[in-house]
Amino acid sequence: MDIFKGNTGTKIFALGGLGEVGKNMYCVMQGNEIIIIDSGVLFPEDDLLGIDYVIPDYGFLKKNENKIKALFITHGHEDHIGSVSFLLQTVNIPVIYAPNQAAKAIVKKLEDRNIRYDNIKTVDEKSKIKFKGIDVEFILTTHSIPDSYAIVIHTQNGTIIESGDYKIDLTPVGPMANLQKFARMGEKGVTLFMGESTNALTPGHSISESRVDAALNDLFTRQLGRIIVATFASNVYRLRNIIEIARKNGRKVALFGRSMETQVEIGIESGYIKNEGIIVTPEEAKNLKPEEVCLLCTGSQGEPLAALSRIANGTHKQIKLSPNDTVIFSSNPIPGNGEAVNNTLNKLALKGVKTYTNTSINDLHSSGHGNSEELKLMLRLIKPKYLMPIHGEYRMLKAHANLGIECGMNKNNVFVLQNGEVLSMENGKIKKDGSFPCYDVYVDGNRIGDIGGIVIKDRKIMANDGILVVIANINNNKKQLLGKINITTRGFVLVNDNEELLKDIENKAHDIIMKELKNKRFNYNDLKNNIINELSPFILDKTGRKPLIMPVIMDIKE
Repeated sequence: MDIFKGNTGTKIFALGGLGEVGKNMYCVMQGNEIIIIDSGVLFPEDDLLGIDYVIPDYGFLKKNENKIKALFITHGHEDHIGSVSFLLQTVNIPVIYAPNQAAKAIVKKLEDRNIRYDNIKTVDEKSKIKFKGIDVEFILTTHSIPDSYAIVIHTQNGTIIESGDYKIDLTPVGPMANLQKFARMGEKGVTLFMGESTNALTPGHSISESRVDAALNDLFTRQLGRIIVATFASNVYRLRNIIEIARKNGRKVALFGRSMETQVEIGIESGYIKNEGIIVTPEEAKNLKPEEVCLLCTGSQGEPLAALSRIANGTHKQIKLSPNDTVIFSSNPIPGNGEAVNNTLNKLALKGVKTYTNTSINDLHSSGHGNSEELKLMLRLIKPKYLMPIHGEYRMLKAHANLGIECGMNKNNVFVLQNGEVLSMENGKIKKDGSFPCYDVYVDGNRIGDIGGIVIKDRKIMANDGILVVIANINNNKKQLLGKINITTRGFVLVNDNEELLKDIENKAHDIIMKELKNKRFNYNDLKNNIINELSPFILDKTGRKPLIMPVIMDIKE
């Protein structure tokens, strides 16, 4: 049965963003109209070997392409705009509505991939977009990037607010969130709140960005040598503040890392960052005194190819560390990155460099996402009848759901969903209404979606147990094995130390091939399969390992 036919209800569902931090993509469907909110990527875990990005499954959108009215963007972070270029290559999107900073970032992404798209419209809090059955408006929020908005969707069946990413910072370094408009929406009546859940498990209130600004300023005034600051390139307000602090302390700023250069360039174009001669090239920075320089670079998460990691390793072509340097990590390690960050810190310590990280003493980082008390305040402001936690791992969604119940919501009105599960809103009432298949899609270089589970499994086997190649020459007409079987390995065992083992494998392969050559129905596919199926347990028994076995059979004509 098609869950999208047969009634007048408004359908709400996610193609990404539920049970994960990233890959945000949410849809609202009213009759024959679909609007999409955000199109983000998920950065792969270490076990997804060779995968660059994980993106949503666009199958539903492709099937319903003629109903799509627009893509709306909440803000310009990668987990909200990172898959726009992949989406446009797959699905026809009539128009993209995006805030200023996000719009410029999307344009640069499309230029990098040589994708032409000429219908990106910039929106702000005054914008109102009307379709036949859906009206859309925006509410300014506070986040770590300029031009961040919640999106309000009005339908005949009720009003929906999708929060985007937000925190409630009463002393922000950027514009104050429009809490009054959220409250007015609450007075008018909000049927469903789709609220981000990233920090739902973190108690209390998040630190104000202004405290980070003060801590950084204090460090700059106390350092005499060269200062190197590593932070998230996407945190545009932080970049702006660091540049302004450097200006006040008589330092020029040089940028290292492509994403850092891109974000600062967009910030300057948008008017959020003032250059006025403070930003210099790496070559110009070399000719300045150490106390006149601040290097702003990527690598706050210990990424091996990022600028700071190469500086710490001593492999950066332009920057060589000296004991008088100071490195400031204006960030917190993302879960899973702690070891990589510690490795970088240790390498910096070996070079005698002074380092500062975010601690209870040094407030060098603040999250752009609200903690539990801020999420509760938002729930009190807008007073939604129903809650759908979004943007978070399952435990985060569940924690947000519990916050809603603590704030007096009926537990039956709180929905913790998975990607592909559907809510139906009709006449102000919401219920679960089935689901549809919704898978992860892997991007490997320019290859989209053709990297399946089997390929990933093979990559994991090669990474853990190596590869073993069995090469044999056969005269198919005479059913003869010509010459010796050649066994080649990579990442399995050391050849010189395991000659006896490799000889046993060669003999086993010889026996398998000779047996198959006697088969009247002999064919190459069966031979290869039998080599794999019989060698694998043989090798496992002898070594405890399961390398990827690749038979290479050459048909030699005499």
